[in-house]
Amino acid sequence: MSEFYFNADDGYFEGLVRGFRAGLLKRTDYMNLCQCETLEDLKLHLQTTDYGNFLSNEAGPLAVSTIDEKLKEKLVTEFQHVRNQCVEPMAKFLDYITYSYMIDNIILLITGALHDRDISELLPKCHPLGVFPELKTLSIAQTPEELYNSVLVDTPLAPYFLACVSRADLDELNIEIIRNTLYKEYLEDFHRFCMEIGNATADVMGPILAFEADRRAFNITINSFGTELTKEDRLKLYPTIGRLYPEGLAMLSECNDYDDVVRVAEYYAEYRPMFEGVGSGAGDKTLEDKFFEHEAKLNVHSFMHQFQYGVFYALVKLKEQEARNIVWISECTAQKNKSKIDNYINLLD
Repeated sequence: MSEFYFNADDGYFEGLVRGFRAGLLKRTDYMNLCQCETLEDLKLHLQTTDYGNFLSNEAGPLAVSTIDEKLKEKLVTEFQHVRNQCVEPMAKFLDYITYSYMIDNIILLITGALHDRDISELLPKCHPLGVFPELKTLSIAQTPEELYNSVLVDTPLAPYFLACVSRADLDELNIEIIRNTLYKEYLEDFHRFCMEIGNATADVMGPILAFEADRRAFNITINSFGTELTKEDRLKLYPTIGRLYPEGLAMLSECNDYDDVVRVAEYYAEYRPMFEGVGSGAGDKTLEDKFFEHEAKLNVHSFMHQFQYGVFYALVKLKEQEARNIVWISECTAQKNKSKIDNYINLLD
């Protein structure tokens, strides 16, 4: 029934986001970008797209880091424009999107502090969607308990962090465990919230979050080989909302090498093709590329449904992937090395 009233509060914003989606770069745009000889050429071509004059105030030789920074800035400006005007429950949904960036920023600063890096030096590297006031005080924490009590207790991540406070200290292994525990709690909570909203939002976000959970399970398993992480601890880090839950996660927890992971993926029709033909040669795609491609397809497909919030999540992820594409092409152009310049993810195929 609530879908009949969706447009009363949220219809304008859904139309706005669908307009943003129409401005995503097409295959011809990527082909033109790949043919650019310098970053100035690339800048000129981007001016003919929806990116417009977002680099016009940059004087002197253009750097790839500047392009990356301005792409993030544009994404955040569009996101905040919607977030500052919307009402509940859409406002809460958009807040959930920012939580993953908060987690990444926290882990970045904790890792930096562990290696005696200055917090003021690391703050500019934080993703602007995940910046919050307490970030600047992270350097005072020496244990997870201190981190929770002095920094995170008043942030939206506080409930997720309760599962981590029993960790003894902030060494490299524990930091990775904290990262994956936070993501597990976050994904399960976000999934619960989407199911409570129900209707088309649940139909769209269910598969997207399930895939994100399964991707994390695969990556946790592969990255744990050769570390001190036990199989029991590994199982505790897997989010329990994906297609792999519960049998697939149990099998992943018992894997001893990459071939074992491939055998588990073969039981699932949507994941089997992602592990086929994976390589690191000039024309090969990595497993991460295959995951990004599948994620992009899910996000593009979300625009086939109306009266739902999934399009807001999808647009952020698609714009993020588009920014990665542009930065990759920019790097290849700047280094005069175009042998792998076509290794971007085409979003609208």
